[in-house]
Order: sequence, then C-alpha cells, then structure tokens
Amino acid sequence: MKPLMLHGHERSITQIKYNKDGDLLFSTAKDSRPTVWYSENGERLGTFDGHNGAVWCVDVSYDSRSVMTGAADSTARLWDCETGVQLHEVKTFSSVRAVGFSYSGRQVLLSTDSQMGKPCELHIYDINRMDKPISVSTMPSGSKITAAVWGPLDQYIVTGHEDGSLKHYDFEGKILHSARHHQKAINSLQSSLDQTMIISGSKDNTAKLCDSGSLEHKKTYKTERPVNSAAMSPLRPHVVLGGGQEAMDVTTTSTRIGKFDARFFHMVFEEEIGRVKGHFGPINSVSFHPNGRSYASGGEDGYIRVHNFDSSYFEFDFEH
Repeated sequence: MKPLMLHGHERSITQIKYNKDGDLLFSTAKDSRPTVWYSENGERLGTFDGHNGAVWCVDVSYDSRSVMTGAADSTARLWDCETGVQLHEVKTFSSVRAVGFSYSGRQVLLSTDSQMGKPCELHIYDINRMDKPISVSTMPSGSKITAAVWGPLDQYIVTGHEDGSLKHYDFEGKILHSARHHQKAINSLQSSLDQTMIISGSKDNTAKLCDSGSLEHKKTYKTERPVNSAAMSPLRPHVVLGGGQEAMDVTTTSTRIGKFDARFFHMVFEEEIGRVKGHFGPINSVSFHPNGRSYASGGEDGYIRVHNFDSSYFEFDFEH
C-alpha cells in the first residue's frame, strides 16, 4: 500500500476533505493557502489565495462548484471551485473553526471561536445572501463549538463542543437534542455516507459512533492517545482514527513512541484490525474516498498521504 505523498503546504495540515465524486481533494493548513489536488495522481490543481492566517476548516458543495474556508484571520470565504476566484467574504469577531455546506447547497454554517472577550457563535447563511446571517446562536461560556456538520435532509445541525457534548441546532438556533458521551473536548465530527450516523474524535482518547437523529451512543473505539480525527468507510464496516500526542510534546519522542499511526477498527465489534505508519507527527485529519477504495490523512508534518487499499484489504473478513 504505497502512498501518494502530497506536499504543497509549508506548515501543518488542519483539515482534508474529498468532494462528492472523490476526484478532488481539498486541504487546509496553518499556512493561509487552501489547496485542491487531483486525488487520483496527487497533482496539485491550485490554491485559493486571500487568507491572512492559519486556515482551520474547508468544505465543498455537493456539486463541487463552491468551496468555503474558515480561518484565524476572522473571516470565512466563499470561492469558485473552478477558477479559485473569491465570491464572498464573511467577517467575524474571532477565528472561524467550522464551516459546512448543507446537502442542498443553499445554506452554509460557520462557527467562531470564543476569544478576545467574544463568545462562540453559530451562524447560518443563505448562499445567495451572504451579507446577513439567517440566524446567530451564542454558546454559553465553556461550551465552544469545535466541529459541526449538517444532519440528514438539512433538518438540523450537529455540533461537537469543547466540554465533550453533542447538540442538535435547528435553523433558528434552538437546541433540539443534547448528549454528552465524551469526557474531554471533541476534536472532529464526520457523517456516514447516508448521514444516519456520526463519528466523533475526542481528546479523551476515544472515538464514538452515534445515531445522527437521536445522538444515541452506539460504539466506542479506544486508543491510548488523543483522537484528532475519525472517519467511516462507505464500503466496509471499518473506521479509521488519526491522532497522536500533543504537538508541543512531539520533539521529545521518537515516531515509534509517539504512536502516529492511522488505526483501523471494525465498526461493529470495536476491535482494532490494522495500523498504517508514515506520518512524522500527529495526524490531524483523516478522510475516506467516497468509493471506499482509498483514504487520505493529513499530519502535523505538513504532508498529505493518500493510500489506495490493496486487494487483500477487500478480501479480509473479521472472524467473530
């Protein structure tokens, strides 16, 4: 399973994301230049230039026409995917931590950090009227949103918080459901292909699989280091976890002790089934290709590694 090594960022990767068709891979890093790649051969297609700080998040619309990024320069920007031209800029009072297109592509969400005396906020915008949000919800102190995804059929937004809780918000910013399965901050949220399940990675060294509608806890995948990102395979009953010790401690240990492997678990039996080494530093983001035949990981080392699965992966069957 020889990986494609994509190196176009000067600093650590913050998020990677495939488009719906899987032919494009989008990446953001702490170097202010979101990048788009051909996922098949690792060729760099171009960058979206305009941010003035670390870019924390990226999302691409269902039809791959629009891209949205959020950054530490207190802006979220909407881009034309084909030309790289900036279509709109949303100014906020603090860093933008999460962005997301709705399934219909008509609405976008963004969440801001609680910093410089400003509270964390969840904004929802109409894509055709980006000058004014449809709704703004303010989070209580200590409950900053760290990750957010749209629920099925755009009925609600699922948010992950730094206190370890999951919440459903409707379009008016009202809380519909709330559950707390993690003991520490949630680092990432990703939906299954049909949006019925969500998987959350947390600083409490676990990833948890929950029902998207009820937020009922289903499965737990345990490791011995913080989980920065977790993703579900659209093809096999597998999940992949990426993480590692805190970045500031990394220089004091070797790659072997640091445990910077991508770890595969069986979705149902919660058993570890394999590991993939490679990154020199924590993995910050993992994502499965929409066809389930490859996966990508982005690390603190600034590299994106795209792994195409060998035939043995598809022949493997878990004994139970």
